[in-house]
Amino acid sequence: MIDLDVVRADTPACRDQVFLDSAGSSLPPRQVLDEVVGHLRREAEVGGYRAAAEHAEEIEAGYGLAAELLGCRPEEIAFTDSATRSWDLAFAAVPLAEGDRVLVTEVEYAGNAVGLLHRAAAVGATVEPIPSDEHGAVSVAALRDLLDERVRLVSLVHVPTNGGLVNPVREVADAAHEVGALVLLDACQSVGQLRVRMDELGVDVLSVTGRKWLRGPRGTGLLAVRESASGLLRPHLVDLHGAEWVAPQRARLRTDARVFELWEYSVADRLGLLAALRYALDLGVDAIAEAVLDRAERARAGLAALPGVTVRDLGRQRCGIVSFTVDGVPAAKVRDTLRERGVTVTVSRTTSTLLDMTHRGLDAVVRASPHYFVSPQQVDDFVAAVADLR
Repeated sequence: MIDLDVVRADTPACRDQVFLDSAGSSLPPRQVLDEVVGHLRREAEVGGYRAAAEHAEEIEAGYGLAAELLGCRPEEIAFTDSATRSWDLAFAAVPLAEGDRVLVTEVEYAGNAVGLLHRAAAVGATVEPIPSDEHGAVSVAALRDLLDERVRLVSLVHVPTNGGLVNPVREVADAAHEVGALVLLDACQSVGQLRVRMDELGVDVLSVTGRKWLRGPRGTGLLAVRESASGLLRPHLVDLHGAEWVAPQRARLRTDARVFELWEYSVADRLGLLAALRYALDLGVDAIAEAVLDRAERARAGLAALPGVTVRDLGRQRCGIVSFTVDGVPAAKVRDTLRERGVTVTVSRTTSTLLDMTHRGLDAVVRASPHYFVSPQQVDDFVAAVADLR
């Protein structure tokens, strides 16, 4: 069980507001802030190269930290500057040719979709949605009907940006592998609030951001690539970190996941992300998941009891994202009015999850995402503030 007093003491800003946007960019604990600011100060004293050298062992050990969290080996971890960078690097490395097929879920995120569609159009491949089941999750039965030897990739969003749905990952991965397709899991909204382990989920590639549920700095991300899949991928963007110039006309690429890394990165932000990983591992992933779900279910129950308020979350399994609408009040107005009351939420629009939102006839939803540092009383205060809107 998480000690609420301790984590709130580590997050002073959460005492002065009801912060419900960890699905956007969470409040980092003081340990993360101290690492980032402290290293920037050190760079100002001795320069970036010397400051980085002082933390070389810690940075190297970071691969083991990430691997412990994600259920893989250190050699299967790459650090990037965002989930978008991780996802794009991985997708660009998937061999794709004319006639190939890529399958996506109906909750595919726009940031992934534009890359999928752009490349598919360039090579003559197709991008096809997998129908959802009656609960809104991806239908594994429908997936099996679509699978054939031309499917090269299944792009699977673990938790969508616009609601608390959790997709069934293992079942999708097992089905896709029966025809030799790769599975790329967008885990940017799940890692840090749910147990997400590659050895349990069976996915080939996994992309993560640092700024959301992991509570790390912006400009940080992770890419995990299973060794069994690395030989099938063809990295397109490499530099002297991911490869070695061994002859005038030949470069030799790394054989581990670090082939996807670039030489230049923010050392301060990397150290901040490592602090966030340590913080999450010290608390315990299962304890975090329990606390986050408790706050989310409390919010859902409170909102559902309010006249004129509709909770929009899909799925049988749900998580820490709570989406809702208020009759007669635009989502942006709800967000802005709550902000005046010291409650931070955000808005998710059709353009972010086009297939799902269009299918449900929604143009926008209000998104609340309480992390474990939000107290139960603050959740009740949020519900009361929404009630006042009516």
